[in-house]
Amino acid sequence: MEFFEEMKTLGMDVEEGLDRMVGNAALYERMLAKFADMLDETPVTDDFHDGDCEEVTRCIHALKGAAGNLSIRPLYDAYTEIVNLLRAGEISQAKNEIRRILPTQERIVECIRRHGQEGQAE
Repeated sequence: MEFFEEMKTLGMDVEEGLDRMVGNAALYERMLAKFADMLDETPVTDDFHDGDCEEVTRCIHALKGAAGNLSIRPLYDAYTEIVNLLRAGEISQAKNEIRRILPTQERIVECIRRHGQEGQAE
C-alpha cells in the first residue's frame, strides 16, 4: 500500500497535511519523519507522577501542535484531550486517554518509519 493511502487508513487527513506543505509531498514526508523523531525524544507514556504534570503537559502540548500541523487527526485529538485533562487536574483520566491512544500512535510511527526505510532502500 502506498504510504499516504496507508496513513489515511490510520486516520490522517493527508490532503490537509499536503496543503499545509503547499503540495510538497517530499517536505510532508520529512516533517512526518521529524514528528516520529519527536516521539522518540519525548515519548508519550502514562508512567508519570502527579508532580510531573506540568512537564508532561508541556511535552504533550508540543506534540499536539506538531500533530495538528501535520493533520495527524487521531493523535491531535487525543493529545488535545490529554492536555485538557491534565490542566484540569484529571490525572487518572489523562493516563487512561494516553493508554487508549498509544496503539494508534505506535501504528502511525511504525508506518512513518517503515516508509522512510523503504524510501532509503530505493
